[in-house]
Amino acid sequence: MSDTAARGSTPGEPRPTPATTAASANAKMNDKMNDRANGTASAAPGAAPTAGSGRPAASHAAPRAPHAGPGDAPAPPRGRGGSGAPDDFAVQIADQIESFIVAVREVAKGDEPDSAVPFLLLEVSQLMLAGGRLGAHEDIVPDERYEPDAGPEPDADQLRENLARLLEPIDVYSEVFDPYVPRSMPVACRISDDLADVVTDLSHGLAHYREGRVSEALWWWQFSYLSNWGPTASASLRALQSLVAHVRLDSPLDELDGLDTDTDASAGDETLAEEAGRVMAAEIAEPLGLRRPRV
Repeated sequence: MSDTAARGSTPGEPRPTPATTAASANAKMNDKMNDRANGTASAAPGAAPTAGSGRPAASHAAPRAPHAGPGDAPAPPRGRGGSGAPDDFAVQIADQIESFIVAVREVAKGDEPDSAVPFLLLEVSQLMLAGGRLGAHEDIVPDERYEPDAGPEPDADQLRENLARLLEPIDVYSEVFDPYVPRSMPVACRISDDLADVVTDLSHGLAHYREGRVSEALWWWQFSYLSNWGPTASASLRALQSLVAHVRLDSPLDELDGLDTDTDASAGDETLAEEAGRVMAAEIAEPLGLRRPRV
């Protein structure tokens, strides 16, 4: 979700709001998840991941050194914006997110291709813990009504291409977007596309965090977890787990039978056209007072 139109949160445009949850239940759940996530607090209040200075460059953000030891306290974000010092929850979420970004970029270099899939499985699994904590948290309200400019979006094309080369020929997998939609058709996805999109979403919030806009970063991470990077990361996690299971259980993969992201593995062109017509009729014709076509 790199385009601002999809976010609906450009300056002058009201920000979207995540679905409201029960505050008391979420507060209790979040306290328990905070206690269980790492056993102990990973950093003191006021700390934040080492992030360099300034906004992210067009191609990549300035990462901290990977695999920092438990005694290496991250540096605080620069004090701009009205969020104040981050608390333990913000520090832990930011640290997990930055660790994921750094790790995926390291894997994409291709230095250890044989361990790429299990390493990505580990990193995406750890990221989903941060996402679960954000999803269980009560709605985060940012300090400002409109989202401040976070600077240019990082270019994820190189990361996407490197991952695609590394994961060939197991990059493409089949996924159902919403398991609660009846008779949902599986579609072809790419792990490389998914991970690059997740990194883009997370980097957007990290830019706010590095500028000291802590509540803005948390709001964005929570909203985009519910709307984009959460479903995307969980889909790629299932694919990665399946790959590891096939290898460890000595169960060879079946032929993909031409599965590709340019085609639908289950529905023909006529079916897709009919579904698109029904969607347009529901979303456009009825609000405009036009007669809906007979189905």
